[in-house]
Amino acid sequence: MTTIRLLIIEDDRKIAEIQRRFVDRLDNVELCGIAHTLADARDLIDVLSPDLILLDVYFPDGNGLDLLRELRASDSASDVILITAAKEVDTLRSALRGGVFDYILKPLVFERLEEAVNRYREHLNRLSGLDQIAQKEVDALLPRSGQDESPAEAADTDRLPKGIDGITLDKIREVLTTGKEWSAEEVGAAMGASRTTARRYLEFLVGRGEAAAEVSYGNVGRPERRYCSVSRK
Repeated sequence: MTTIRLLIIEDDRKIAEIQRRFVDRLDNVELCGIAHTLADARDLIDVLSPDLILLDVYFPDGNGLDLLRELRASDSASDVILITAAKEVDTLRSALRGGVFDYILKPLVFERLEEAVNRYREHLNRLSGLDQIAQKEVDALLPRSGQDESPAEAADTDRLPKGIDGITLDKIREVLTTGKEWSAEEVGAAMGASRTTARRYLEFLVGRGEAAAEVSYGNVGRPERRYCSVSRK
């Protein structure tokens, strides 16, 4: 399995340490450096050429989106996952224009990072296995290519990505319409599936805009993502 070389760019040292510990738990991921300023980040990117960058937005010496634009203008081979507290639509729009692979809101939850990195690995594997491309390969590599579809169209089995079953997806939708917020573990228990399976489907629905996720802190302060149907919002 290919090792992903990863760089953390985060000005808050405590958050950077949390991210470092999360990265250490990921299989076949090598942390090649941590930068707390954009100036240091530019040097590390030039020297280390990481495969993947975890990038914040706000820094004392500038904006992470400016660095993202620099990377794209220089045709950098490094891909970017934005990890930020910024919830403004304009920030998301700028990130998408800059070609981020994923956009994760703080506080970061390990399972969400793990899922993003695993999807990135699958993305790399698909690319490395291609000599030439047809439209179906392009569609598989561009997960946002179907973002203008309605939820009903998205539920079409022929349009679902590998690992997402239409029948199971409908069961998840049905659970979410009960009008409460659910953890992945609770959804899994309600439908007889594992927490990991439930989370995969829930994050898929979040990506489709059919569900929303908020981070809450339980009795012991551990962050947990809870999901609800967007119809509640």
